[in-house]
Amino acid sequence: MSSYENTSQEGFELAYELACKKLTTMNPEEICRKSGASSVDQDKILIHYLNRSYLVAVSSGEMSLKDEEEKIPIKDKILILHYLTNATGAPFTHKLITYGQIEGGKFYCPVFVKRNLEPILSCFGDKPESLIEVAQKLGGQRSNYGDGSVSIDVFPMVRIFIILWRGDDEVPHGGNILFDGNIRHYLASEDVCVLTEILTWKLINLAKTSSS
Repeated sequence: MSSYENTSQEGFELAYELACKKLTTMNPEEICRKSGASSVDQDKILIHYLNRSYLVAVSSGEMSLKDEEEKIPIKDKILILHYLTNATGAPFTHKLITYGQIEGGKFYCPVFVKRNLEPILSCFGDKPESLIEVAQKLGGQRSNYGDGSVSIDVFPMVRIFIILWRGDDEVPHGGNILFDGNIRHYLASEDVCVLTEILTWKLINLAKTSSS
């Protein structure tokens, strides 16, 4: 599995171009029905991603933030397009799975843990309430797992759970990052890893901003 950060700018641009081409072959109404996006006009659709609204032109793949002028990082563009073009409409299963249970993810769990779970534990491991507070800024909701947990609908049909357990004098704090089982119908394992990493650092940066 090639990692996004080891991909050249040309590689990003090629991945974006390919995703745009795939999008242009698809029916906007079908995309909306399967992804949870909404139609704006005959060409543009509106998709919610990390608690923000993005306008996407199906005929070209071009996108912008609704009511905001801000450059969209190419990683985010690729993830949004991959979500829209891969969506099958599969409903939430309400059953949690690990990253290793996603096809192609088993052998990359150590990478996933290093990039995602370890930074989360370093920032929030001893203060689960702080995670819940900052997650709400991204549309997250408190869950009932562990000593503190949140669920965040990163896309309309992609739900990520972050679960923390407090440690004590003998056992260090711990945690896990899980997904609703339907994620396999929306994103490939590499996209899931990158998406979780983007979410992780948004949460950490929000925590740093809140405490400064």
